[in-house]
Amino acid sequence: MQVTANGINIEVEDHGNAEDPAILLIMGYATQLIYWPMDFVNGLVEKGFRVIRFDNRDVGLSYKYDGVRAPGPIRQLFAKRFFPNRNLAPYDLGDMARDTVGVLDALDIDKAHIVGASMGGMIGQLVAADHAERVLSFTPVMSSTNAPGLPGADPAVRKALIQSARAKASTIDEALATGMVFSSIVASEEGRAREEEREALMKTALERNFYPAGRRRQMAAIIETGNLRPKAQSISVPTMVIHGTADPLIPHPCGADIAANVNNARFELVDGMGHDLPPSKLPLMVEMIAEHCRAA
Repeated sequence: MQVTANGINIEVEDHGNAEDPAILLIMGYATQLIYWPMDFVNGLVEKGFRVIRFDNRDVGLSYKYDGVRAPGPIRQLFAKRFFPNRNLAPYDLGDMARDTVGVLDALDIDKAHIVGASMGGMIGQLVAADHAERVLSFTPVMSSTNAPGLPGADPAVRKALIQSARAKASTIDEALATGMVFSSIVASEEGRAREEEREALMKTALERNFYPAGRRRQMAAIIETGNLRPKAQSISVPTMVIHGTADPLIPHPCGADIAANVNNARFELVDGMGHDLPPSKLPLMVEMIAEHCRAA
């Protein structure tokens, strides 16, 4: 269904009993809500939670900033280094955090547990820091503060990410080919072995909405927002950080940095998980998140 959040249309799916405590899932860079596995969603519903997933702006079925130009990532990184106060992005992650709160407003939810994956965990840090009155607990998954000095992706992964952000695929088949290369690089060993499942999900997403232009604006938002460590240090809600030991895109010390900077945060490493949500790890994640939300 479509709701109006922060003045724009956002596509939302609402699962479970409306009377149960709400868990709001925030997905990552250029990734649609369907990438939250239904086994994960249903697992949390069975634990007694109302679970909401949504498409971020510029992806899926949510609002598109058609015609609004964003800088290339290399140019933007160079400009931010020498002109840190110069804003080149159409929007930043703070705007996307306000979208998130707007989803809660649209659904008449006063407070929710926030779970964010990758870029969604970055957005979640801003929600937890700047809108704490709306947050029951916070769980960033495979995310980072993006603070200077943290380990980054290895050069091959970084190159693939930049190429993905700059890609100008004109057809679904071209986008599928590029996406499969990138997903095979960042996935866990289990995820790589499930190639047919990865391809089927990616094809479903592309057929649901094919919109390459949004990737560049979302990447610009991440770069524009920059270091989130000061925001993490201001988070006071109960926080549990989950990260995979085999994440080649955002190495697990980045997740550890979130936990180190949020007061009394808990840090959980999931053995063998890459920058994905492999099926065999979902029951463990459901248990950890349900326990964390109940204890909040």
